Amino acid sequence: MTVSRQDFRDAMARLGAAVNIITTGGSAGRGGFTASAVCSVTDEPPTLLVCMNRNATAAAALRANGTVCVNVVAAGQQDAAMVFAGVTKCSMEERFDAGTWTTHATGAPVLDGAVTSFDCKVTEIIEKGTHLVVFAEVQGIRHGHDDEHGLIYYGRDYHPVGKRRG
Repeated sequence: MTVSRQDFRDAMARLGAAVNIITTGGSAGRGGFTASAVCSVTDEPPTLLVCMNRNATAAAALRANGTVCVNVVAAGQQDAAMVFAGVTKCSMEERFDAGTWTTHATGAPVLDGAVTSFDCKVTEIIEKGTHLVVFAEVQGIRHGHDDEHGLIYYGRDYHPVGKRRG
């Protein structure tokens, strides 16, 4: 049985996932995109993986810089997630007008107010089909406020999620 591309995409739309703004910074300049394909690989050394389309505007800068910051988007930052997803069609540098940005250990942009941010150095990139699988070793972590709600992508739309129990 062959699964069509559209059937696969429709099924994946039913898999809720955290919304992240992935950024890079360094000598090749800043870049970023919105992604839900992020997961933990191992805690020794602390490593994440991020999947990105190999044709993404930020791909060249990410490869050249060797840095990545996974900014877990708070519910109130949905507009920034949409900008980095390319909805507004603004330039790469103009994307950074959506939000307030600082840096941490690697120099990759860190989104102020994110639920949490994982500042990483890229250790390996594997090409698979239309995408790059980026393995990134965590160099620093910055946590947001405990009362922040997260944002998930489900059914091709954004939804706030989570409430701290106290």
